[in-house]
Parts: sequence; C-alpha cells; structure tokens
Amino acid sequence: MLPRKVVDFLDGAKVSYEVLPHARSYTAQAAASSLHVRGRDFAKSVILKTDDGHLVMAVVPAPRPVDIRAAEQALGAKVELAREGEFAGRFWDCEVGAEPPFGSLYGMPVYVDESLGRDPEIVFKAGTHDEAVRMRYADFERLMHPILLPLSRSR
Repeated sequence: MLPRKVVDFLDGAKVSYEVLPHARSYTAQAAASSLHVRGRDFAKSVILKTDDGHLVMAVVPAPRPVDIRAAEQALGAKVELAREGEFAGRFWDCEVGAEPPFGSLYGMPVYVDESLGRDPEIVFKAGTHDEAVRMRYADFERLMHPILLPLSRSR
C-alpha cells in the first residue's frame, strides 16, 4: 500500500494517477520489467549528498546510473551517492530503496534527468517494492518543480 503521505499529496493536488501493483522487486529495472514498461521509461530516485552535507534527489531512467561528474557540474558542488543510513529516516513511511520522486515532500530538492522530461508520462516506485505509480509528467512537473539536468549516462 502506498504511503499515506504520497496518497494524500496526490489526491490533495487533484491529479490523475494510476497505482500499478507488480511482483515484489528491489530494483527499478526489475519493477519496470514486471510491469512490461521499458526501463528507460521507468524513473528511479537516487539520493545524493553534496559536499556541504545536503541531500538532493536525482531522478533518472531505471537502467542508467547517475553520472556523478555531470551532477557535480550541474549542481556546482562535489556530490556522492548517499548511504541508506543518511536518508532512510527522511523517508520513514517508505521501504528503503523505493523512495518516490517527491523529494520536496521529504525536504530535498528534485533534479530530473532531462531525458525523462521529454516523456508524456512518468512511472516510478512510490514507497513500496510492490507498487508503482503512473502519472502525467506535466502533473509531476507542476507538483515538484524539478530542475531538468543531464544527470545520467549510458552503461
């Protein structure tokens, strides 16, 4: 079941979204496969830590890693992947590794890989390892005001 905070946020914003149950999976790529969604069309949230200790959320296509150098250049700061222990408490209502791309709900800015901003829809884990959400990208953008940046690279 989606975290109440996420449901209340989406319902309160009066946006249309679809909850997509899927086989329990611990990676975004596996969730995409279970849902028969192309990996490049499934967004994953990656938490980064800047050199001044701030946490930021990078949202990238499931099969692509965050390009740390591109993130550093875009953010104007040194960054590294945050360890689960550094952010799990912020997402107290979510399963670790299933953080929804709603960073502002959890006190962090949201940066989205520019490739995801070209799609009419966004599909993502929304707090659990067995459910995803599909919604219009325009609604996601209106709610999160993400900054589009080149954040990922091909493997």
